[in-house]
Amino acid sequence: MAFMSSSISFCTMALLLLPALCASDDRLVLGKPLLPGNTLVSDGGDFALGFFSPSNSTPEKLYLGIWYNNIPRFTVVWVANRETPAISSSAPSLVMNNSSLVLSDVNGRVLWTTNTTTATSSSPSPMLNATTGSVAVLMNTGNLILRSSSGKVLWQSFDHPTDTILPGMNIRWSDKTHEVTRLVSWNGPDDPSPGAFSIGAKTEPFLEGFIWNGSLPEWRSPIWTGATVTSQFIQANTTTIIVAYTAYVGSIDEMSIVFTVSDGAPPLRSVMSYSGRLEARVWNRDSSEWAMVLASPDNECSKYGYCGLSGYCDYTDATPTCKCLDGFHPVDKEEWSNAKFSRGCQRKEPLRCSDGFMALQDMKVPDNFVRIGRKTLKECAAECSDNCSCVAYAYANLNGSTSNGDATMCLLWIGDHQLVDTQKMPGVRAYNAAGADSQAETLYLRVAGISSGERTKANAVKITLPILASVIVLVSITFIWICKFSGKIPLENHKKLMHRGLTTSEELLEENTAHDFEPPFMKFQDILVATNNFSNTCTIGQGGFGKVYKVTLEGGQEVAIKRLSRDSDQGMQEFRNEVVLIAKLQHRNLVRLLGCCAEGDEKLLIYEYLPNKSLDAVIFNCKRNGMLDWPIRFKIIKGVARGLLYLHHDSRLTIVHRDVKASNVLLDAEMGPKIADFGMARIFGDNQENANTKRVVGTYGYMAPEYAMEGIFSVKSDVYSFGVLLLEVVSGIKISSVDRIPNYPNLIVYAWNLWKEGKARDLVDKCIVENCLLDEASLCIHTGLLCVQENPEDRPFMSSVVFNLENGCTTLPTPNHPAYFAQRNMEQMRQDIINSKNTVTLTVIEGR
Repeated sequence: MAFMSSSISFCTMALLLLPALCASDDRLVLGKPLLPGNTLVSDGGDFALGFFSPSNSTPEKLYLGIWYNNIPRFTVVWVANRETPAISSSAPSLVMNNSSLVLSDVNGRVLWTTNTTTATSSSPSPMLNATTGSVAVLMNTGNLILRSSSGKVLWQSFDHPTDTILPGMNIRWSDKTHEVTRLVSWNGPDDPSPGAFSIGAKTEPFLEGFIWNGSLPEWRSPIWTGATVTSQFIQANTTTIIVAYTAYVGSIDEMSIVFTVSDGAPPLRSVMSYSGRLEARVWNRDSSEWAMVLASPDNECSKYGYCGLSGYCDYTDATPTCKCLDGFHPVDKEEWSNAKFSRGCQRKEPLRCSDGFMALQDMKVPDNFVRIGRKTLKECAAECSDNCSCVAYAYANLNGSTSNGDATMCLLWIGDHQLVDTQKMPGVRAYNAAGADSQAETLYLRVAGISSGERTKANAVKITLPILASVIVLVSITFIWICKFSGKIPLENHKKLMHRGLTTSEELLEENTAHDFEPPFMKFQDILVATNNFSNTCTIGQGGFGKVYKVTLEGGQEVAIKRLSRDSDQGMQEFRNEVVLIAKLQHRNLVRLLGCCAEGDEKLLIYEYLPNKSLDAVIFNCKRNGMLDWPIRFKIIKGVARGLLYLHHDSRLTIVHRDVKASNVLLDAEMGPKIADFGMARIFGDNQENANTKRVVGTYGYMAPEYAMEGIFSVKSDVYSFGVLLLEVVSGIKISSVDRIPNYPNLIVYAWNLWKEGKARDLVDKCIVENCLLDEASLCIHTGLLCVQENPEDRPFMSSVVFNLENGCTTLPTPNHPAYFAQRNMEQMRQDIINSKNTVTLTVIEGR
């Protein structure tokens, strides 16, 4: 921990610098004790085990602990004798005693022990001699392992965490013994003794994470709904992204949460801090500090019961704040207006048995619920409705996560005094057929004055329609897949499907041209196997959406698997968009979707593999852009134009892509372009010319001004983006680059000024100018400037663009002044959006 840098006494620090006389390397063996001043250092040098002393302890206290060895900030991750510190003068030592580790002082007082006994093993370790006895080894993960002479693990520190979770550690709980691993905070920044705060899990009736202050709850997680693997993308610094995985594994009697990170990640740890928060911190080598990347609770409003009875914390506001549930008002309005919420809310009028229910969407359900097993949604609603004391109910599906096999979750709240610790959650992922870990539910609240069924029906329509649409799409895809493959590939051989190879969209269309191609659903476990647990060796691209992996299936077929980040702006809605749209759109200049996966938090798309990656990886790379001579560049320009023409005019759906840019143009083996990433695309009606949104998504520089500033988008928005892309391809200069165009804020301004001065050909990339057909290049520059005009009505349609490019038209109209954002204006726009209360999202997604 960063605060520990000043917490080690001078005397102890001097001891730590002494040479190890009684212990060596990374292990402790019989007859060689570990004494103050000596350390065990893991084989890779990442961790050390030894004695340390916090400052200001009189007499000087000594603790046995494990800390980072190669980080300048002294950071302890595990402490053995937290409750029984040694005194410096008592000469403590850690020794191997047969099959146990024992920490004792010079008087023989045992301060800590592993309490293990030797067990036999039928598979001796080649690293250990049976005559040497047990050995303790400090691993480079920070795990202290005690092994028997046969190599069997007798004890390990990872099974007994103190206040810190490291990658590879397990948090266990047992349904049989009800034992749960807890992290317990330090008592203060300089005091490793057990503090007031702890974090663990409550397993009955469902698994929920809790932070306690003594015996009082301080924070509560959403209910676990059965997801087996979740992932979190963490921005470690400006150049490094860590993928943190959480897996739920185990048997009927015992389960555990296993926390791991992607290969090559900087040190990352989660700490139950003495301030009462679970904090995830990553080591920032640039600043030599521990940077906090996640925290729970992350603000006062999210603390347990902060809003009082029948109040809830609204996370959909810019600043989370307390509100009363529908049908309630503050007990003390004056205190509530002064941000004192502890007295909570009370009903505006008493309930009657005939009162109906209001559906509140995206809620973290209150605590203190009663579970009613083996009920359908209708039966759950009836169970609450028939009980006059029942004030609310919720229902979800746990996908078999309960030990007794009952996958239904019917929760009831009996009495208003049970409605505590409720939240309104933003950005909730839609529930899907595979069973998403939704983090929130629909809470059906009994409200006075509502006739039974009246408001529920109105709300049910709002809730049911989007969910029903999602389910219909997903079920249809699954049904078509089953019908097509059921006689050929049994479900138990699902893994073989991944390794045998997938059918291309052309082949499916040849089989049945009367029906749309619907991609098969793939099992997440099969993808896990195919990517070698998402190994970095398979990674071919990365961006704000997540990572892309290359996989060669059995039979030699190569595919690209796009794994969406849990925090990506491409949520379930965008995932459905991409699946449905690409499945229905068939064009040689659009990327082919071969399959998809939606299980728990995981959303993956399986595409055809395009060996030359994305256009931006080539065109803006000084070492590679020479391979793009003018004929290839002109081919790419025309191919993208034809793809957009198909989207806008020739397909039976009018599609606005909304994120046309170089990183979303992929190149096949012959350098043919294919437009990718339809997560942000929108369908237009037959007579619809434009649409408006408060959620602006796209990339600076490529967004048309009417879209970026007002949220208005149309096919002309894509035309603008294409114009920017066209100028980039001709010049080899990225829209946001200023180092190659001094005195100009961006590429559009530079191109416009060259054109006005009659020097448009000077824009052509110097790498290709000698072999370039300058008439074609001039045509492209002229077309590009027409596409980026400020007034959308002045921009040509893609049909005109394709015609002019294909026919070498020389009678183009004169372009008007282009729209562009100077860098200072873009920064101001960022600040305006940040300071605005409106919901606006600007997404910058880097190339694969």
